[in-house]
Amino acid sequence: MKTLLRTCSSTALIAALLAAPTLALAQTAGGYTGPSSKAAAPAGYKGPTNVPLMTAKQLLDKGKDDQYVKVQGKLLSHKGGDDYEFADASGKMTVEIDPELFPQGASVDQNTVVELIGEFDKETFGDSTLDVQQIRVVSK
Repeated sequence: MKTLLRTCSSTALIAALLAAPTLALAQTAGGYTGPSSKAAAPAGYKGPTNVPLMTAKQLLDKGKDDQYVKVQGKLLSHKGGDDYEFADASGKMTVEIDPELFPQGASVDQNTVVELIGEFDKETFGDSTLDVQQIRVVSK
């Protein structure tokens, strides 16, 4: 009987030791569950960049597909969905901006100068667009 108790105790002890890391992992592996907003993400890198500043005309005339670029100008109008009409002194083009990319707490209208960084989608037929990945308000 003592041998059986020792065997059961040893087995229980081994099971408890094996389960302890699993329990600790289960308690911490759930991740963050509090309130969240994609728009509240950190602003990110603000240092020097090799992303070239281009005009709308330069981009439409000489831009390459999948090229990362930066443009500065105004969003003249919302065309529907994620599409906006962007303009600078050289001309106009369509840009695609996900709503969560707009700076939180800052209003952007047709008079606001913005800087857009994104990937150029060069189309052989139809309108080429800039798929915006970052937007920054330059001035009101």
